[in-house]
Amino acid sequence: MAVLAAAVCGLLLLVAGPASAEPSGGDWLRLRTCESGNRYDLNTGNGEYGAYQFTLQTWHGLGGVGYPHRAAPAVQDAKALALWRQRGWQPWRGCARRCGLH
Repeated sequence: MAVLAAAVCGLLLLVAGPASAEPSGGDWLRLRTCESGNRYDLNTGNGEYGAYQFTLQTWHGLGGVGYPHRAAPAVQDAKALALWRQRGWQPWRGCARRCGLH
């Protein structure tokens, strides 16, 4: 299998073989890095929280409890996947576009 290396969002992306139906771990890492610097505990006071910069309305709508930045990384990851399954990359359109996520 050929491996293609490309600079995406300031990171080296290695792509091998066909793309899966759902985002890869590398896709999520690029998105988190763009959104929050890959910081699950991020709270800058802008009304968005955690690695994926959830609003409280979105977080609670996904069944999240409390504040996103206080939730375990695995919980934030699961909620991000649930949101992606509902709306695709639209909630993160700016970073998704910059990171080449479609």
